[in-house]
Amino acid sequence: MAETPSAPLQQFDQVELRPPSMVMRLERAGSFFPTRLSFLRSLLRRLARDGMQLTRPIFDLDENGYGQVVYDVVLDGQHYSLICYSQALAPENRTDRVIAEAWDACFILFDGQPTKDDIEHLKAHATVQEAGEYDERVLVLSRANKSVRLFEHVASRLATGQQPSAEMIGKIGYLMRTTAVYGNGKFGMADRADFIDRPSLSQPFRLEMLTVYLIREFTLDLINHVARAAGGDAACELDDRFRRQLGIGNSTGLGMAPFLVGHPVLINNWMLVRETALARVRAIHKASKAEAEHFLRLLEQTRDHLQEWQVDDEYEMARIEALRSEFKKLAPKFQKLIHQEYPYDEIIVASQDHSSSLQELMVSLVLEPNGDVVDGLCECMEDTFGPKLDPLMTVEYLQELLTRHYAWTRKIDLSDSRESAMVWYVSEEKLEPRMGERSDAHEERHEMPHAIPRKVQALMADLDTYASDALIAEVLMAHPQHRDITRRVQTIARHPYGEFQDNLVAADIRPIDLLRCKLSFFGASKFDPRSDRWTRITLYQGAPTARELTLENCADVFLPAFGSA
Repeated sequence: MAETPSAPLQQFDQVELRPPSMVMRLERAGSFFPTRLSFLRSLLRRLARDGMQLTRPIFDLDENGYGQVVYDVVLDGQHYSLICYSQALAPENRTDRVIAEAWDACFILFDGQPTKDDIEHLKAHATVQEAGEYDERVLVLSRANKSVRLFEHVASRLATGQQPSAEMIGKIGYLMRTTAVYGNGKFGMADRADFIDRPSLSQPFRLEMLTVYLIREFTLDLINHVARAAGGDAACELDDRFRRQLGIGNSTGLGMAPFLVGHPVLINNWMLVRETALARVRAIHKASKAEAEHFLRLLEQTRDHLQEWQVDDEYEMARIEALRSEFKKLAPKFQKLIHQEYPYDEIIVASQDHSSSLQELMVSLVLEPNGDVVDGLCECMEDTFGPKLDPLMTVEYLQELLTRHYAWTRKIDLSDSRESAMVWYVSEEKLEPRMGERSDAHEERHEMPHAIPRKVQALMADLDTYASDALIAEVLMAHPQHRDITRRVQTIARHPYGEFQDNLVAADIRPIDLLRCKLSFFGASKFDPRSDRWTRITLYQGAPTARELTLENCADVFLPAFGSA
């Protein structure tokens, strides 16, 4: 079902939003699935609506697939180029660590059309770790490694005129996985403020998602080229059904988690859009015949996806198996409810007595047939304000805000060492965000400001020593250590979905929940945790490739299922 853009001033009925006290819990956020609001989905619709034309002005690869390729795409009348550098990589140098020193491929998204001198100059910088220097024409820098087993399998099969194993394609799902996708001013690249006024790029992570989409095109061209070079006339190209099922993998670790803590207004906007979309859909009185049929197809696709979703992590695999069982049990009920009055509300209510995984899966699923109601919200996910400090607020009013929005912190007993067991810090050697035991004094000296309950309780204690009509400016002059948490409390009062209501430094913290939350907004699927601190994912699996990109083909880019491809 193709997207029907909502009119700018169109009003929609909606039910009451789910409260932050329910939504902003780590266990629930760690159960999120991608939705049609996810950044890669909104990008695909934008590219399809604009009739994106992708060209390849430079394709200079040897028989091993090493060399340079440039892709060109026009958005809003502006050229953007992905410069791809493919090189040999010794097996012992292949690692998913963001601090790796060498990669199978490096990529630069360039603002405009690069000259040969630009390409050669940037090669010397893109292929080194953090010693490279860039200017504002460089929008995104990325590195990637091959999934060697699948890459070699597909290349060898195509070289002999055969298609690859459907089982291997479905299980692995990508020919390359990125180890980093850098943007927003890092290493001297263009800052977000430099291009936020360009309509196609104004939404969060739009450039990064475009880069990954173009990298996917490169991997598909690369595998066909390597196969032709090896097999000559006997070789064949990868079938479209396999092309669609090959996305881009990604390895993500703790570095992503602090972003969610450090950008409360942005996170509030993401969450608020998601909850508003759900509230609108739950208020729909009746599903049309087309919408009901769409939903029923998605139930089958979701069943196949859950069956194909396999991970090595025992904890996560147990959750997946429990979700499969719940979904199988309730699917017949969902099939009936879609034909009732207020069908989506009934479906959400029916899921509420089950796991958060099933609840959040159904949130994603009920949004899918209703693009005309929810897609316009994708334009509301940016943060143009940021946190603000109000020094003229009275002590009494700040105490009221603390009672209203941070009552959950009072339930945490900070005298219990388990509630302060962990520390988030930045490593001295690699400047990477990490998490360790608080007993390590060295790590505590470099602590990041993630111990929110501790900061809130300290602020509460000092506020109690002031008159109710005293100004916060007076408090902060005497206690400057409270400046950041005061600003945060005032910010959350206006943006209540910007704070996770859990202790991020408790002994039982699972950082993987933060990672999955953020990655779901990117549009990631097939979460494959390798520990509670890093995960592999897949992007664009099941999505249309550039040569078949239409609004209609973007409709069912939900949870990829090879069995339904």
